[in-house]
Amino acid sequence: MLISYGLLELIGVLVQPVMRPIWRTPGRSAIDAVASFVGSYSIGLLITNRVYQAGQYSAREAAIIATGFSTVSATFMIIVARTLDLMSVWNLYFWLTLVITFIVTAVTVRLPPLANMDDHKRDGEPEAIAVKRLSTAWQAGTEVAANAPSLHRSVAFNFKEGLIMAISILPSIMSVGLIGLLVAKYTPLFEWLGWLFYPFVAIWGLDDAAALAQASASGLAEMFLPALLMAEAEFVARFAAGVVSVSAVLFFSASIPCILSTTIPLSVGRMLIVWFIRVALSLLLAVPAGYLVQSLIS
Repeated sequence: MLISYGLLELIGVLVQPVMRPIWRTPGRSAIDAVASFVGSYSIGLLITNRVYQAGQYSAREAAIIATGFSTVSATFMIIVARTLDLMSVWNLYFWLTLVITFIVTAVTVRLPPLANMDDHKRDGEPEAIAVKRLSTAWQAGTEVAANAPSLHRSVAFNFKEGLIMAISILPSIMSVGLIGLLVAKYTPLFEWLGWLFYPFVAIWGLDDAAALAQASASGLAEMFLPALLMAEAEFVARFAAGVVSVSAVLFFSASIPCILSTTIPLSVGRMLIVWFIRVALSLLLAVPAGYLVQSLIS
């Protein structure tokens, strides 16, 4: 219903002035972001892959959406907040996490490897002048709706696409995801990797800087690990861990295999670079945000 009957095109034209300058993506990518956040990142990736295959996203735009907007759902954020005992500041945690996630995305799109990817697409979004934006959006949406398939055909096609993605993803999750979790549990790799993030935390003078840096690194294996590891830490460290769990976006137990199962041209190496940049920037923003929330509630 989101992508086959004109809503994608309608919303896309309306929010162009926001999406293009800030995140360098078409306006229709706002639907992907909402689908990921309200539903699931797998739904968002399914939409992104469909639009990319149709030639309406370039490789760079699809990669930006997959690595920047396909975050965990709001319902899972509640689990993170409860684990870290942040439900008393839920509103502040929710909105600050949302803002930090999208600020980090706005920065990463301007840095390699995302900035260097191919930006060619076959069927771009219609451009609209300000005074005719609403009429252009309505026309774009109604044209797609007029040529849309019947509801039962659309449901059948999307069910088939979802089933193919699920079948493609299971081997990746069971292999790549399992390896990541085994590495996190039985090797010191993520502890060593955590020291790369230590300067981004230590700059704020946090007592639990080393622990937070290492916990953030473990999020590469599973996004919930930082929350589990920092559950007993002091407030600012807990708050920062909760933010990083969401804003990092990429992790081996699910989101990375999901992206690998699509046709979006993102290698594991590129995703690791994007993940490192996202975690480093998230820590730089999340720690002072934690201090701000602490000062407001004390």
